[in-house]
Amino acid sequence: MRFPMLRTLLLDAGNTLVTMDWELLAELAAGVGIPATSGAIARAEAAARPALSGWIAAGASSEARETLRFYVGRILEGLPPPADGDRRGATARLVATLRAVGTRRLWSRPVPGVHEALAALRAAGLTLVVVSNADGTVEDGLVALGLRELLHAVVDSARVGVEKPDPRIFAHALASVGAGPETALHVGDLHAVDVVGARAAGIEAVLLDPYGDWEGVDCARAPDLPTLGRALLGTG
Repeated sequence: MRFPMLRTLLLDAGNTLVTMDWELLAELAAGVGIPATSGAIARAEAAARPALSGWIAAGASSEARETLRFYVGRILEGLPPPADGDRRGATARLVATLRAVGTRRLWSRPVPGVHEALAALRAAGLTLVVVSNADGTVEDGLVALGLRELLHAVVDSARVGVEKPDPRIFAHALASVGAGPETALHVGDLHAVDVVGARAAGIEAVLLDPYGDWEGVDCARAPDLPTLGRALLGTG
């Protein structure tokens, strides 16, 4: 995997730099009648991403309430059914709980090794910019996790008024650091959002696929950012 002209690395936030708190999610799932380990939920979430990508590709906003319901429903399909067999009811209850918990509390775990990966990429001279579909809290969350200091800029869709896959958010991100698309690479976890959007802005993209759930996609894949970082730097 070689990008010889690479100078600017654009990064999604969720499932790229940070993940959900899987232990918390397991507690919340148990509260709606679905007993599952944190590991099982993490695996089910990754498996749900291609379906979520298809949902967004059909015209849905990644930040819409309907999208959250669809996403949670697909995750729960990968887990044992609730005791009463009512998956729809469990989905509705879990969605309501997640909204009450809030984005920052839920998405509050750094990807293992991501601090070191960002530090190495920045030390190598790359400009690092987060481009996230979010609710206006992503930068504060990155500050709390000690990640913001490793980044040159953070672009939150709620703050700039446009979201991926619209190429304008990528153009905004590049302009914020004085970069051009020909020397940039975007990394994210949803094909319809990250790969399609980046390419519409003239930027190549890498899709994160930790378990091989994205068979047949037309782009480079990597399991996670630390692994990709080592490949880009030629250190692993």
